[in-house]
Amino acid sequence: MSQLEGFGFVLPHWFYWGWLAVMPLIMMAWDRWTLSRGGQAIDKNALANQKLHEIEAEMSKTIELQYEGNWFTRIVDWISEKSGVFVSFWTVNAVCFYFFEVVMRYIFNMPTIWVHEASFLLLGMQYLLAGAFTLLHGGHVRVDVIYNFLPVRGRIGMDIFTSMFFFMFALALVITSWTFFENSYSMDERTVETWGIQYWPVKAMMLLGSVLILLAGVSKLVKDIALFVQLGREQRA
Repeated sequence: MSQLEGFGFVLPHWFYWGWLAVMPLIMMAWDRWTLSRGGQAIDKNALANQKLHEIEAEMSKTIELQYEGNWFTRIVDWISEKSGVFVSFWTVNAVCFYFFEVVMRYIFNMPTIWVHEASFLLLGMQYLLAGAFTLLHGGHVRVDVIYNFLPVRGRIGMDIFTSMFFFMFALALVITSWTFFENSYSMDERTVETWGIQYWPVKAMMLLGSVLILLAGVSKLVKDIALFVQLGREQRA
């Protein structure tokens, strides 16, 4: 960072990556500790979660159908849930970064050279890692023109059928992400801006996010098949 000494304060690369790895863990632990201290906070959290589940149930139109899955699906769903919570705390960093930039630019007339780059890398990685969480909660875009007119078992069957296209995309994303990461790491790729931060960790997050969304898709397929079979047995009975 010696070549940047004349630019005022510049966030070190090692601190940026280290903070992104540690900060969400601290926030998650603090949030859990805070909720465990007061019954009122727990009640509010439970109420919010209940409202969220009601909305999700209404959107999926399978309010009375729930399949918890096996040990594999529970592990994958737990990882998908926690990964979404983890990266959600990164948004706090983006707010703080841009607040710092506004203060430095308009009050001290000392604009930064790293805030914008740090923020768009941050939000890009957040987008890549949130795919599994979004899939777990049914938040991805879906064309419902035909889907909504099907019975419950028909909608689940449609999900099973269309999963082949999902896995084609997910596998291609994993393979492509690995190629991007391998090439970026081997050449120690860095951004072209003055900050010059390493770019291969971003490619690594792309690879990790694609693996997570692939696992989340497998978990969903397993639960869909089990639920499809369960409904078929109930109809025959």
